[in-house]
Order: sequence, then structure tokens, then C-alpha cells
Amino acid sequence: MHLSKMADSQSKMHLSKMADRQSKMHLSKMADSQSKMHLSKMADSHSKMHLSKMADSQSKMHLSKIADSQSKTRDYSFLRDINVWPPFVTIGVYASTLSAAMSNLIGASRILYALARDDLFGKVLSPAKRTSKSGNPWMAVLLSWVLVQLVLFSGKLNIIASIVTIFFLLVYAAVDLACLMLEWASAPNFRPTFRYFTWHTCVLGIVGCVVMMFLINPIYASASIAFMLLLLLMIHYLSPTCSWGYISQALIFHQVRKYLLMLDVRKDHVKFWRPQVLLMVANPRGSLGLIAFVNDIKKSGLYVLGHVQIGDLDVLPSDPLQCQYESWLSLVDHLNIKAFVNLTLASSIRQGVQHLLFISGLGGMRPNTLVLGFYDDSTPEDLLQDRTPSSSGTSSDARTPPEDPEDPETPPARFHFPPLRQAGTDQREEGGVAGGGGKRLGEQEYVSIVADAVKMRKNVALARYFGALEREACVRASAPRGACVCVDAWPLNLLRPDSSSYVDTCSLFLLQMACVLNMSRPWQRARLRLFLCVERGRSLQAAEHKLGLLLRELRMKAEVHTVPWDTQVALHWQRQGEKEREKEEDGEKKEREKERARPDEEEDPDDYANSYPSNATRLSDDYLLAVNRLILEQEGPPPAVRFLYLPRPPADTRRYRSYLQQLELLTRDLGPTLLIHGITPVITTQL
Repeated sequence: MHLSKMADSQSKMHLSKMADRQSKMHLSKMADSQSKMHLSKMADSHSKMHLSKMADSQSKMHLSKIADSQSKTRDYSFLRDINVWPPFVTIGVYASTLSAAMSNLIGASRILYALARDDLFGKVLSPAKRTSKSGNPWMAVLLSWVLVQLVLFSGKLNIIASIVTIFFLLVYAAVDLACLMLEWASAPNFRPTFRYFTWHTCVLGIVGCVVMMFLINPIYASASIAFMLLLLLMIHYLSPTCSWGYISQALIFHQVRKYLLMLDVRKDHVKFWRPQVLLMVANPRGSLGLIAFVNDIKKSGLYVLGHVQIGDLDVLPSDPLQCQYESWLSLVDHLNIKAFVNLTLASSIRQGVQHLLFISGLGGMRPNTLVLGFYDDSTPEDLLQDRTPSSSGTSSDARTPPEDPEDPETPPARFHFPPLRQAGTDQREEGGVAGGGGKRLGEQEYVSIVADAVKMRKNVALARYFGALEREACVRASAPRGACVCVDAWPLNLLRPDSSSYVDTCSLFLLQMACVLNMSRPWQRARLRLFLCVERGRSLQAAEHKLGLLLRELRMKAEVHTVPWDTQVALHWQRQGEKEREKEEDGEKKEREKERARPDEEEDPDDYANSYPSNATRLSDDYLLAVNRLILEQEGPPPAVRFLYLPRPPADTRRYRSYLQQLELLTRDLGPTLLIHGITPVITTQL
């Protein structure tokens, strides 16, 4: 028992000691871990504090450096610190500033004065024209100074400096562009002295200036370019005609010459045919209506105003036509037409027209249609109202007061055309075939001109009563809410009822010209009416249907009206009895015998050798007047213009007077009428 008690006590003591050791070891481990954690936390906090202090110090150093650099850039007087004598810098700054300011102010004022003197912007800059007695433009200097002060009120010189720099770069780019245009235009007088000048250097200068402008400030660069374009538009529309030359004219000449060489006449095709008109004008004062009308039917083709003046250059000291071009070109501008002017000097009207038909145009752009005014005894009316005094010292327009040369507000005379012939004079001058100076144009010569044009393969048109054409009224009536305007076409040869074909070259040319007029903008809403003359025994509906199919095939929009004309055809010589034919043949034989019996001295030198009888010589006045009434008495509103078939002149030159008389009876009192004779095919149905 004693031993067991001792063993128990020893085991308890041993166990207690082991427990004490384990507890102590556990406590020591816990203490060690806590101390380590505490130490690590303290180390972390110390390191963070150290790093933050280092970052703060570095940021402060960086900011101080930036502040120092900004203070140095804003310090414009830092040169005084390194200069021998600091006031030298201030004196130099003021001297250079005043020099630049004065030079720019004086230069800008001189440019402003030049712009005002040339009236480039109208009356806006007229105050800048004032000068002192010595010629100093003090008003321009004052205006320039006021503009400079207004700009300085912005208060930001750096912005002003960037804008000025962009403007200077824009000027340099414009100069490079002008040199590039002169180089491309191949102007002979453009001979730059810069050894390395080529168009490549011009392009490089333009690109460099534009790039620098946008690098400085894209907004200001775009605004400056827009401002320059606005000034160009103002100069283009407000400035008067100047004499210093236009680079655009040189460029246009270069391009037109290049494209004219590319226009090959051997490649002409009927699909692309267009009227190219030579209109002969004797005196524009009585031909304004015809000039404007032909401008409507040219359909983007060549349009030439021709004029023949009688004279001989051998007996004249100089060319009298050179001083007349100014008036003719002013007339073209006044009428707002797209036409060229071609004047010639010849011994006769016929010879002058031949010259113009041969030489007018260039390359593939040559007239294919000759338009003449009709030959009659009507007195022309002066439709050109200007301040041009006549040769007798009185004004050509009685309603216009005489021009005062001392009055600066009086516009200068633009048209120097002779006055029109008065009623009762012997001079013939209608629509463009008679010359000035009282030279008489005979009937024989007039029809010879028509025959010459036909021989040259030119289409011919004779215009009558176009002085009474009220084109402005027709244009207003063609408006959407205006009255109806009609254009009538009679594509049949009314002097030959037996030739009832509507598909010959002349008839198709007449239809084409009427359609071209209807396609022009002022006449687009006009009604095109075609009149189909039909005799008894033919179906009116069938003839109308046949013509309608032809128009549909030719893609023409027109109203077809059938007109029975048996009464008129009965008066034609072909429908008369054999007795009347025999009488006419006997009369012709007697007339030929009388002409053969004439001595050689009385023969007309203009007669041709090819004298053949023509069927047109047998037409009676009753037949022509009946056809004239048939045209006048058609139902519906009266047309603004009529297109009639012009027969070919007779081969016998002695029948020219009777041929002209027949045309006069046919078109009497018809209003504006265009007699058309076509030579070349102008219509095709193949695309």
C-alpha cells in the first residue's frame, strides 16, 4: 500500500510537471508569434511612412522644376540678366515692335487704298480713296489703324499671333498656287528666275503651307480658307471688268485648245448631231428678237453672230472692224446669250457670207446651219435702247436724253451701231444680210446666198417677222400657271403638193428643229403642233396614225392635226387643164426668146451658166395666197412661232426673183416664221 501510494504520488507529480512544461512552451510560442507580428506591423508602417515621404519629396521637386520652367518661359526679360547693359533689351524690343507695326500698318493701308481705287468691292471701300495733296492715302491709314485697334481689343496677343501667322502662310500658298497655274497654262511671259523652279516645287510649297496652317490651329486655318474663298466670290461678282488679265482665261485657253484637238470631225455621228448656227446680222438694233430666238434653238451648240461690212482694205488706212468688236461683245453680254462674234470685210454681201461660211469655227466646231433674215420691204424697229448718239448728232432713241460726257454718273455708251434705215429709203436690211452705208442688197444676190449655202452642204433657215416676237411674254406664258403657248410645224413642201412625203431629209430636219426649240428651258411647256395636209381619197385617220408612229419612233412629243386642202391643191398648176399649161409654156418660150435677144451688156453678171426651168416658176399667186390663208385660219390659239418647209432655190438663176416672191406670198402676215431647208441627216432611230 505504501508503495502504491508512493507510485501514485510520483506519477501525479510527473504528470503535473509535464503539464507545466507544455503550458510554458505553449505560452512561449504564443508570445513569440505575437511579438513577431507586432514587429512586422511596426516595420510595415515604418516602410510606408518612408516611401510616402520619398514620393512627396520627389513630387515636390518635379513641381518645382515645372514651375521654374514656366516662370522662365513667361519671363520675357531674362535676356536682361545676361546682357552687358540691361536697358539695351528694352530699347531693342520697342524699336523692333514699332518698326514691324509701322511697316505692316503702312503696307496694309496701301493695299486697302489699291483695293478701293480699283473698285474691287464696289462702294464699300470708297472712303479709302481719299488722299492728301501729296498723294498720301491718309484715310486708308486711318481705317487700317482702326481695324488694328479693334483686333487688339481681344486682349490675347498669342491668339492674334497665330492668326497672323496662318494668314501669312495662306498668302504664300496663294502665290505658289498662282505660279502653278501659270506653269500649267504655259504662258510665254511667265519666266521665273528661280533656277530650281518647277511645278513640283509649287506643289511642295502649297502642301507645306497648308500643313503648317493646320498644325498651328485647325479651326483658325479652316476659317481663314473660308474667308479667302468668300473674298474671291465677292471680287468675282462685285468687281468691274479690269485690264490686268485673268489667269482663268489662260487656263481655259489651254484646256480648250487641247480638247479641240481631240474633237475629230471624222468621228461625227448623227446620234450626236446638234445645231451649230451662223446668224447673219446686218444691224443688231432691228434683230434682237431673232438673236434671242436663235440662242434658244442652238441646243448647246456653236452660235456665231456674223456681220459683213462693205469695203476694200486696199483703200482704207486700217481695218475698220477692230473697233467694232467691243460693241458686239457688249451686245452679247447685254442679251445674256452664249455666242461668238465674227466680222468680215468684203466687196459684196454674198462674198462676205461665203467667207464666214468657210472660215467660221475651229476644228470640229463649225457652223452647219445658216440663218438669214427675210428679204422684204418692212421697216425695222429699233429695239436696242442705249445712249449711243447717231452720226447726225441726235440720239438714236428719242426717249433717251443725250449723254453728258462731263457727268460722272452717266454710263458710257456701249453700243456703237449705225441707225436703222427709215421708211421710204431704198436700202434693204432685214435680219442680217445687208451691210451698212446705204449699200443695196438685191433680190438676186440674196437668193444666191441661199444657193451658195446649199452648195456648201449647209442647212438654211430664213426668219421673218421675228421683230414682233415677244419672247418674254412667251416665256411667262410657258410658266406652270401661264397661258398656253403653241409652236406650229408644217413639215410638207407646200409648193409641191405632189411630194406628200414627211420622211425626207428636209422634213425631218424641220421636225428636229421644232423639237429642239420645245426642249429648251423657256419653251419646255409650249405645245408642239404638227399639221398634216391630206387630199381627198386618202384616209385622214390612217395618215394621222402613220405620222404618230413616226413621231413615236423618233421620240418626239407633238399633237398631230390633219388638214384637208383639196381646195388649195385645185389651184396648183399640176391640177389645171392642158390649155393653161400650154399657155404657161408659150409664155415661158416668149420670155426666153426675149432674154436671148438682149445684148450682152445688159446681162446680169451674177447669172449662172446652169439655167434650167423649175416647176416652182409655174405657181400662181392664187395658190400661194390660198395656202397662206389655210395656215392662218387654223383653229386654236395663234402660235408663237411657225416652222415651214423651205424649197430648194431654182437651178435657173433668172427665177430667183420669182422664187423670193413666192416665199413672200406664202409667209405674208403669218407672224414669226422660220422657213427651213435641211441638207444633212439629223435624226436616227438607232441608239
